[in-house]
Amino acid sequence: MDTNAVLDIGLQACVIGAKLCAPILIVALVVGFAISLLQSITQIQEVTLSFVPKLVAVALALLVSGHWMISEMVTFTNDLFARIPGLLGGG
Repeated sequence: MDTNAVLDIGLQACVIGAKLCAPILIVALVVGFAISLLQSITQIQEVTLSFVPKLVAVALALLVSGHWMISEMVTFTNDLFARIPGLLGGG
């Protein structure tokens, strides 16, 4: 196994990690920004007003994009297992 193969696997792992985190992080960012904007307009400073909507939105994002996330991880894992013989020099 050479250095380029290790770097390629590491790069693919970082890319897949970023792709899987993106929907959840973007939803949390948008909802958090909207709630903080609402709080600053109305001057209501309640902690649960920020936490609960973000929790619900992230749960919905996981519900909507969960199947895609799992299929991406399964594809990545299958590709890694398929590359094992080539990485070990067997073919």
